[in-house]
Amino acid sequence: MAAQLATPQAAPVHRPAFATPSRPGPARGTATILQLPGGAPARLRPEADPIDALSQTVSVARDRAVFHQGDRADAVYVVADGVIRLCKLLPDGRRQIVGFVQAGDFMGLASGDSHLYTAEAVTAATVRRLPRARLEALMEEDAALRRRLMLVTARELVAAQEQMLLLGRKNAREKICSFLIALSRRRERTHGDGTRVHLPMSRADIADYLGLTIETVSRTISKLKADRLIRLIEGNRVDLLDRVRITDLAECA
Repeated sequence: MAAQLATPQAAPVHRPAFATPSRPGPARGTATILQLPGGAPARLRPEADPIDALSQTVSVARDRAVFHQGDRADAVYVVADGVIRLCKLLPDGRRQIVGFVQAGDFMGLASGDSHLYTAEAVTAATVRRLPRARLEALMEEDAALRRRLMLVTARELVAAQEQMLLLGRKNAREKICSFLIALSRRRERTHGDGTRVHLPMSRADIADYLGLTIETVSRTISKLKADRLIRLIEGNRVDLLDRVRITDLAECA
């Protein structure tokens, strides 16, 4: 049976993207057994997954943390189901979301002794927890696993470079289009069709990821809708009506 996340207080109300423009604070729940623009997928191949026998399944309630910034990095996690946001908190309480991870993605691969970011569930999620010491021992024995984790590190570096470009040089319209195209490309890889994407995260999450205000996110989405580039549908989904044009905007073409 999956371990269940501790819930010492009621979980905050979840507000999906483009529904209500409030900015939630970080949740402080922790697991009782005890964290990709960022968010580029880094998967273990399902037909050769050597960590299954060593990992423990953990259920995470929506808006609860898998781990917090500064916690001891004694485990690595693979997302089995759901969406999780990775965010850094500044001393004054502001946050910067550095990525969203989904099924198949790694998180918590720290170079030091503590986690550099907080990982919180956007939706109810399931993760597989692997003690760091056991993973390191397994890497000594499994060359294929070493290569895969090197690929994870390389993809995280590429994602960080792309995020720097997005935050530093792109305008609001280009940022939103980049976000949508990144989700679309991932959807295309996993499901074969990237014309419809799922946005379970709130406008506040998107704003904190793209370095925008909630109001700017809303205005930009409305403008893309008015220009017939996208269509908002029920279930927090977005149809990309003109993916070529959205891609051009994302790439500043």
